[in-house]
Amino acid sequence: MPRQVRRRRTPEAGTRERLFAAAAAEFAARGFAGANVDRIADAAGVNKAMLYYHFDSKASLYGEVLRDMFQAVADRLAARTAPGADPADRIRTLVEVIAQEALARPHFPPIWLREIAEGGAHVDRDTMAVVGRILQHVFVAVEEGVKARRFRPVQPLLVQLGIVGPLLMFFATAPLRRKAPPGMARAVDLPVDEVIAHVQRVALLTLEAKR
Repeated sequence: MPRQVRRRRTPEAGTRERLFAAAAAEFAARGFAGANVDRIADAAGVNKAMLYYHFDSKASLYGEVLRDMFQAVADRLAARTAPGADPADRIRTLVEVIAQEALARPHFPPIWLREIAEGGAHVDRDTMAVVGRILQHVFVAVEEGVKARRFRPVQPLLVQLGIVGPLLMFFATAPLRRKAPPGMARAVDLPVDEVIAHVQRVALLTLEAKR
């Protein structure tokens, strides 16, 4: 049998991952303008020169944090969606994938909500290209559903906004919900699976044509 070669994780890769994690936390807490590269380097246990060795600038580091989420969603959608997939399943998959990737990145919802409030001032073309891949998934789902007379004609962007908005708010408000008075704890303690199912139902209700 051929000998299996095990790839070793290099110290450089570990440093880059620590810087990425520290930057994600810093951007989530303070936004792009308030983030400080010295704090990021300190949190990662390296000096600022090492940060600039791995990332050209604070802007490029911020861009990588943003693209990481969108790239993960786009790649998983591509992997889980076969050509000719059922339009309703496309929508369900989109909701599930966005929720799962946001759950894995608690820094992302507050970063993206702040970026939206600032008019996408720091979103570069590379990031928008990846966002376009995700939007294309929605456009195809709506178009094929309408052709099959299963969906009513709806602007696909409205569908996307109706999915992303509730999911972002759910994850971004997690720290706030943990501050709820004891009497309200059960009302605000929502399981992720329940939220996913709810957003899927609402999205499909807005799309499904009347029989």
